[in-house]
Amino acid sequence: MKHPRTVDDVMTHAVVSARLDAPVKEIVQSMRRWGVSAVPVLSAEGRVVGVVSEADVLGKVPGEDQDGPVPATAGSLMTAPPVTVPRGATIAAAARLMGRGHLKRLPVVDEDGRPVGVASRGDLLKVYLRSDAELAEDVRHALLTHLIPEGDAALAVHVADGAVTLTGRLPQSVPVDLALRLARGVPGVVDAAAEFTNA
Repeated sequence: MKHPRTVDDVMTHAVVSARLDAPVKEIVQSMRRWGVSAVPVLSAEGRVVGVVSEADVLGKVPGEDQDGPVPATAGSLMTAPPVTVPRGATIAAAARLMGRGHLKRLPVVDEDGRPVGVASRGDLLKVYLRSDAELAEDVRHALLTHLIPEGDAALAVHVADGAVTLTGRLPQSVPVDLALRLARGVPGVVDAAAEFTNA
């Protein structure tokens, strides 16, 4: 079983998008039909050039006390440049992008800027549904691969409800803080503590 580490592992592969010349009504119909709050806007070459959200539609279409023409297309409504994430980005990096921009969804793009999926907050939360056994296996693998490649340690990894406890012995050359940082970096881990005796 593949453990989710990148956006590509958890994203929704179906992409609901809009053309630059898509009219407002068509955009709103797509949002309602597919139950999404925003859609990426694609150029003629198929690259993501902007995003139209519900807030864009409500904020830019004049109301009763506003004058002026109604924005007619996705191109006139969209927020640009778009905030996108590459498919190989870590789940943590995507979560930081969402947090900084107060975003609910991110278009996921390939190296040419073409959409390959969409990552929502719900998609990123999937990592917290992994079993404690899966998390323990990933933490153990990360520590033995990156910190202790020779296996010179008596290392035990215990996980309960996503919280990791490392016990046993680390080589003197391996800082405990580094081991904890590596453990916390495993997607799905909520906290890490250590009870080590140095070699």
